[in-house]
Amino acid sequence: MARTLTFEQEIANLFYAMDSNPVQACIQCGICSGTCPAVAFMQHSPRAIIAMIRAGQKKAVLASNTYWACASCYACSVKCPQGIDVAAMMYGLKRYSLWRNHYRTVPLGADFSRRFVRLITKYGRSYEPGLAAPYVLRHGFRGLLDEIRTALGLLRKGRLPLLPHRIKRAESLRRVIWQILPVGGRA
Repeated sequence: MARTLTFEQEIANLFYAMDSNPVQACIQCGICSGTCPAVAFMQHSPRAIIAMIRAGQKKAVLASNTYWACASCYACSVKCPQGIDVAAMMYGLKRYSLWRNHYRTVPLGADFSRRFVRLITKYGRSYEPGLAAPYVLRHGFRGLLDEIRTALGLLRKGRLPLLPHRIKRAESLRRVIWQILPVGGRA
């Protein structure tokens, strides 16, 4: 008879190549959450997600947008005193969510990913204003003013394009993307 794994064991199995179980190695110091530039957009901090995995809160973890909002900057992984690759855990949770078909329940994650692929397919690169606009508008007037202030500063310094730029041979890239997307998954 096959043994049923706990949620924590399933997540730990995603990291079988690591020396230890990263969920158990975590000392809950919160450095990962303190260094995360995207934590303001997350429903739960990375530290909280690890605690929720330990507690077996599978539904709450999979319903969270935390791993979808991860910026993949690796600040958490670099600063972790236990050497846990927290960013890899976020990738693992994304894969697990897709594998278990839970990604549809987290609107930010799936919507953000689709929008990103659509922009890459159309222009051959990301266009940050087009990617961020729908999410900035959801955070109310005060959040919008803060983002406009930031965007204007970036525009003045030439760090944010006003209009998207298309790469050469964007059509070739589009064909490659369509080949790797799942059937019916065109952006």
